[in-house]
Amino acid sequence: MSAAPPNDADPNSQSTPRPTASDGPAAERAAQRMTEPAEGWPRWTIYVLGSLAFGALGGALFDWLTMPLAWMIGAMVFGTAAALMGAPVRGSKRIRNVMVPVLGIMLGSSFTPETLDHVGRWVPSVISMLIFVAAVIAVVGYYLHKVMGFGPVTAYFSATPGGLATMAVIGAEMGGDDRRIGLTHSIRIMLTVLIIPFYFRIFEGYVPGGLESLGSVTDISIPDATILILCALGFPLFKILRFPSAQILGPMTLSAVVHAAGITEAKPPVEIVNLAQLVIGIGIGARFVGVSVVRLYKVIMAGAGATIFMVGFAAIAAITLEAWTGLPFAAIWLAFAPGGVAEMTLISLALGIDVAFVSTHHVVRVTFMVIAAPLVFHFLRNKWGLKENSAKHEI
Repeated sequence: MSAAPPNDADPNSQSTPRPTASDGPAAERAAQRMTEPAEGWPRWTIYVLGSLAFGALGGALFDWLTMPLAWMIGAMVFGTAAALMGAPVRGSKRIRNVMVPVLGIMLGSSFTPETLDHVGRWVPSVISMLIFVAAVIAVVGYYLHKVMGFGPVTAYFSATPGGLATMAVIGAEMGGDDRRIGLTHSIRIMLTVLIIPFYFRIFEGYVPGGLESLGSVTDISIPDATILILCALGFPLFKILRFPSAQILGPMTLSAVVHAAGITEAKPPVEIVNLAQLVIGIGIGARFVGVSVVRLYKVIMAGAGATIFMVGFAAIAAITLEAWTGLPFAAIWLAFAPGGVAEMTLISLALGIDVAFVSTHHVVRVTFMVIAAPLVFHFLRNKWGLKENSAKHEI
């Protein structure tokens, strides 16, 4: 697979030493060039705006068809199709870094004083989720390695449902194929986002409308808007503290504090949340730029098979836990589903399912995986000598 163009310039890349201004004008100009997209800023900007506009067409179509998560899924479907056909679809880390904290603030707004009274009931499901994740990694890792021919390192990090970028980076550091890991996780997120909302739409008679409770930009007062904007400072704060998923966890934490304390009851307006859906959806589609369906058929099928197993196993676990704990099946299924934090949160909000419950489980999962995955891998590598030949990392 040819390397996919970057979704955004990455000024924090550590692949080579970055020149500084003290090294001279030439070095400073070189440093500036290193932050630019391959196609240059003007063309990249046109590609990003064009991708968002094209994704908006998909969102508008899906909204007209009253499909669930219309703006995210519509943008994702249109963006993915265009990317696979060779169009220069681009997402943007900078725009996403503005939009994802909005979702974090929205998540935190679901932690009302009444919600906190039920937190104790979530402990059994959180513990069960961690056991579930361990079982998923074991089964899917074995499947990817023994059945689909992934290297052991690549199989392990492809099976670990942590953050996509985090698992790809850590996997590469441990000797795995980051391209195959990234593609497998991209397929996992895309299929999960497609399967679950459509299940509720087709089999449960779900009609979109959960986002209407957010209100509009015309309804929010200036003091409430100021409080919500200040909650976004949780992103840089948690980034400095090196927390995982800082862009969503930081704003969520500050928002949860102010809402649980009763300082405000305001939520981010639906227009901004829909824009966040669009940005996230087109970002998922942009991950498939440069992917050849024919050449990567085996990897795509491996990711699809693993995802279907994860989603189905999550449903079985949800049925079991519902009988044991009395918690609703839909909430447990969303909490255990192998999607991203932002994506699953939007789904729970749109479906009118306990957002605090779902988001708490996913934040715990991602945080636990970021900490535990490397430690468990070191143990496995020391015990069984897991390693790969990087020269064979060709998808």
